[in-house]
Amino acid sequence: MNSMMDRRLLYALTGAPGTGKTTAILRVIDELRKRGVKVEGMYTGEIRERGRRVGFAVKRISGGEGILAHVRLRGGPRHGKYFINLQDLERIGVSAILDGISDAEVVVVDEVGPMELYSEKFREAVDKLLSSPKHAILTVHYRSRDPLVLKVKRAAGKRLITLTLENRGNIPRLIVGELLEALRRR
Repeated sequence: MNSMMDRRLLYALTGAPGTGKTTAILRVIDELRKRGVKVEGMYTGEIRERGRRVGFAVKRISGGEGILAHVRLRGGPRHGKYFINLQDLERIGVSAILDGISDAEVVVVDEVGPMELYSEKFREAVDKLLSSPKHAILTVHYRSRDPLVLKVKRAAGKRLITLTLENRGNIPRLIVGELLEALRRR
């Protein structure tokens, strides 16, 4: 490995549903941006109607969003009761990852999970991120045995963090502190 890769920080957050992976990621993004760090990438969020989850949105950190999956979509791969919108995933999520690799200081991918893995372009973008010298934070589905998820976990090494209800409040502070140190910002 070259010296840039040796200094790169790569985090993979995992944990059972409801442990706060996306919330932790959003706190890290907010804290880094407050300190002038250029962060780009994508995250997902629930779409709810009358209190019930009906889908998931894909959102670009610098702005813009689309539908990742929805119960009322037709066409595209199906995952459980959801149909996956590969066009929005690739137009918003994949482009945000690739733009982050070129222009950002920290790249975020939330999440490398079963719905996103239907997209070959998403897989290629995550693979490109893993081989880049960019600092990165990814969330991974905790039970997935997909080769790309396993590759993310291996790349993170000791920075593979399982979020729990007990540690989720401290982990964003830890990540922000280490990233600011690596970027030589305080």
